[in-house]
Amino acid sequence: MGISELYIVKRDGKRKAFSVEKIKRAVRKAFLSVGSYATDDDITSILSRVHVSDGMSVEEIQNQVEVALMAERYFAVAKSYMLYRQKHTEEREDREKLEFLINYCDASNPATGSKYDANANVENKNIATLIGELPKQNFIRLNRRLLTDRIKEMYGKELSDKYLHLLKEHFIYKNDETSMANYCASITMYPWLLGGTLSVGGNSTRPTNLKSFCGGFVNMVFIVSSMLSGACATPEFLMYMNYFIEQEYGEDYYKRADEVADLSKKRRTIDKIITDCFEQIVYSINQPTGARNFQAVFWNVAYYDRYYFESLFGEFVFPDGSHPHWESLSWLQKRFMRWFNRERTKTVLTFPVETMALLTKDGDVMDREWGDITAQMYAEGHSFFTYISDNADSLSSCCRLRNEIQDNGFSYTLGAGGVSTGSKSVLTINLNRCIQYAVKNGMHYLTYLEEITDLVHKVQTAYNENLKELKSKGMLPLFDAGYINLSRQYLTIGVNGLVEAAEFLGIHIDDNDDYVAFVQNVLGLIERYNKKYRTKELMFNCEMIPAENVGVKHAKWDREDGYAVPRDCYNSYFYVVEDQSLNVVDKFRLHGRRYIDHLTGGSALHMNLEEHLSKEQYRHLLRVAAAEGCNYFTFNIPNTVCNKCGHIDKRYLKACPACHSDDLDYLTRVIGYMKRVSNFSAARQQEAERRYYGNMKPAAGGAKTPGQQGAHPQEGPHPQREPFAQKESAHQKSSPAQEAV
Repeated sequence: MGISELYIVKRDGKRKAFSVEKIKRAVRKAFLSVGSYATDDDITSILSRVHVSDGMSVEEIQNQVEVALMAERYFAVAKSYMLYRQKHTEEREDREKLEFLINYCDASNPATGSKYDANANVENKNIATLIGELPKQNFIRLNRRLLTDRIKEMYGKELSDKYLHLLKEHFIYKNDETSMANYCASITMYPWLLGGTLSVGGNSTRPTNLKSFCGGFVNMVFIVSSMLSGACATPEFLMYMNYFIEQEYGEDYYKRADEVADLSKKRRTIDKIITDCFEQIVYSINQPTGARNFQAVFWNVAYYDRYYFESLFGEFVFPDGSHPHWESLSWLQKRFMRWFNRERTKTVLTFPVETMALLTKDGDVMDREWGDITAQMYAEGHSFFTYISDNADSLSSCCRLRNEIQDNGFSYTLGAGGVSTGSKSVLTINLNRCIQYAVKNGMHYLTYLEEITDLVHKVQTAYNENLKELKSKGMLPLFDAGYINLSRQYLTIGVNGLVEAAEFLGIHIDDNDDYVAFVQNVLGLIERYNKKYRTKELMFNCEMIPAENVGVKHAKWDREDGYAVPRDCYNSYFYVVEDQSLNVVDKFRLHGRRYIDHLTGGSALHMNLEEHLSKEQYRHLLRVAAAEGCNYFTFNIPNTVCNKCGHIDKRYLKACPACHSDDLDYLTRVIGYMKRVSNFSAARQQEAERRYYGNMKPAAGGAKTPGQQGAHPQEGPHPQREPFAQKESAHQKSSPAQEAV
């Protein structure tokens, strides 16, 4: 390849034709700056030591020039050249930051303005969010240096360089590089129950009554979340709250909920005292906090049916020797769900993200009462996730991530051991780019993916060593205090672009043998390496990542580099989100056991519906999910928010039922958590516009949703597109389950 045909990569990632004259000019200026002059022979000698190859970065070439100058013993010139580079680097960074500052201030919302790790949870654009955005690039550089230094130490420079190359060329993506904290955790609150927040740097003592529990819980969640880059799940929340309610009002309080227990002028009932506690906790945690770039804590809670609860907490013992009581906890779970559902008609409350955990057997929920409650709450318009399993061997720690539970046993040291889990780090493989690259270069895609998969496991292992070093220096008090168990945290291999890769290979995206084989081959390969690299202290899982931000980036980067990209945002599901031919049962099947068997870190089916179903229909869909092996899902029906009067309706409307204004916004799940569509980034708003919302009329007599009385008669479709009636694939017959729905 001739020198005129070489292309180099600029700092912004763009390719540009290589020009040797630029190097000559820079060298001559460096000579002049020290009062000397570079002859043609000098230039020739220096350039003879510089070797440029196609695709080389500007920094790599400039580094070679520095080495060449020193090798030719032009030390003063080399020093001047280095100082010149450093000055221009600082000036360039200042210009970039100023440009970013202006663009961020002018952006339509924070998610659109953010350059790194944007998310819709940051609702308001202000000086606090700007301050949080400016140092992100520096954190990325620092995190990359820490990780590559460790990779060099453990595996050598060649692997370190290869990791950086794959990262910069977007074959892989390191999630949450803008934070030094580990990812997400499902914590046990037992250390807090024993000693307050003192062990994690707080100053509050252990809770001793219901009031101190509520205030202390909020403080504890804020402290814990400030040391995590992702979600904080508190699966014991309602169980602990139930304990303190019983301490004050007796084990049978739920039977006397209407009894007046407040001697003040308010004369509150037990029920009102409890719902006031709900209000204090939920509204406090939904407030933005400076420690998380002026966004609310990603807080998650769990509900359990009786069998799931007894499996997880059957051996649990409170510090006073008592055990949790299922009957009162069951009542409290129902009360919180109904309160939270109703409260969401008053104001936008994103958190907690709720997960209903149900055990199944023989194709149905074992606890029929809680199966019915789940269906009823969906019919009443509540939005939450359902996690079903035929064994209480796993738990959700955030709005998607699934974690196997290694030990359900209780320990006084760690509390409820089974819930102390989560993910330390997520490193994502861009499957669409990797598979297209392999095919274009004459390789079998599984051969190339195996190479990538081996590398990401080594990188994650190196990350774990850095985490251990931080822990040894006392920088990770959550682990030392026992809120999280380091050995029960997973190193997660994320996947994105799976559907798009299958489309590139000509595979039809529906339930067919070719698609099943593709999914099982790809995810099965990753699972084999998860097992290969597993040790006593290392556990790996594989997750189809939410990709709120990176799904858009991967599509953009891949299209710019000439890869086949069918949409502007890569899917986070096993089906094409805009596909109108798939019905509800099809989607459950595409997230069923044949597809998720190797996806040990989980994926979440977001079943987009235009309107709510009846209790009976939802109850039937729980059976469909159990029969198909779809273990994690939610029903996503956009809620209507009136910008004029503030009214919130659980339905999907075109006009406000209170003031009849058409100035509306919509609440829907960006991915995992509910936010206004106007809070989404511009690219995610476009993705939301393309979503297909199924049009299934609820059965006659179905339950009305909160806020439905007196509703405007015109129930509209999706705010950005007209709905399409569901149709059956021409090549697929209806199953009895489909016909029943």
